Amino acid sequence: MNLPPNHPPILPRKTGLLIMNLGTPEATDYWSMRRYLKEFLSDRRVIELPRFLWWPILNLIILSFRPTKSGNAYVQIWNKERNESPLKTFTRAQAEKVSAALAGGGKLVVDWAMRYGQPPVKERLEALKAAGCNKIVLFPLYPQYSAATTATALDKAYEALQGMRWQPSIRTVPPYFDHPAYIDAIAASLKKYMDGLSWKPDRILLAFHGLPREYLDKGDPYHCHCQKTARLVREKLGMSADFAQIVFQSRFGKAEWLKPYAQDTVEGLPAQGVKNLLMISPGFSSDCVETLEELAIGLQETFHENGGENFAVVPCLNDSAESIAMLTRLAQDELSGWM
Repeated sequence: MNLPPNHPPILPRKTGLLIMNLGTPEATDYWSMRRYLKEFLSDRRVIELPRFLWWPILNLIILSFRPTKSGNAYVQIWNKERNESPLKTFTRAQAEKVSAALAGGGKLVVDWAMRYGQPPVKERLEALKAAGCNKIVLFPLYPQYSAATTATALDKAYEALQGMRWQPSIRTVPPYFDHPAYIDAIAASLKKYMDGLSWKPDRILLAFHGLPREYLDKGDPYHCHCQKTARLVREKLGMSADFAQIVFQSRFGKAEWLKPYAQDTVEGLPAQGVKNLLMISPGFSSDCVETLEELAIGLQETFHENGGENFAVVPCLNDSAESIAMLTRLAQDELSGWM
């Protein structure tokens, strides 16, 4: 290649894969939690209230008290060895193991980013571009699509692309709520965990993160995606809807959210004769504060306080062999014919 003098170096063309997760605070102290919560709760995709109503509620009330409460929850599940949240630990591991599984012969670069917090999406997209990636696949780790998760992660990527003079070509991994590889991985994880229990569950709760009912009414497909995931997992394992029941966790505020609520359901199960309860969170790609603290600690206490006996939560897929095989398959579906 003949280049004029002082021409910027031209790197060999590569393809990038950017794995994207929600995000995490950098520490559990008040100010670290406040920075994280402010970025998260300022997202118009997450909170759709008019700004003139939400701004004073967020800045004068929520950000005054919530950081301490959330920080205490993170303290209970913090990865002290690496001084980071489990979500960051597992997302990094997923990216590294998917990279190893895909190989790519030097033509593929796999990286990871967080929608909120570190490492930011813009920084990692710029790094992929600087590495010579003229094609990038965006991979949001959300099986079920919602504007408050998948869309806002992609929004952040598109926002970064707006500032690039020479943009790479972009593909996105679509929601995989009914992908056979995902259903197989969830079903296998649930069965393996059940087989290792010393007791038999009277009920299984498939817990998905909640969403305001208003978002469903506006056309968000998340509720339908959750229902289909639950149905396919039940069919795979030969379970009834009464035995393997869907619930929604993490309700916030006073507005109606998707029902049935996990908290109310768990409170009432012992009175119905359910003494042995198993929970699983198919919508989370990695264990995080919602699974490790809210479910495994908080709801376990609720269950026992109301007369329950045995309680357990199936770990998320995390960086297990089943998880990496599934994520690799999903990435290959988009990378095929593009490298």
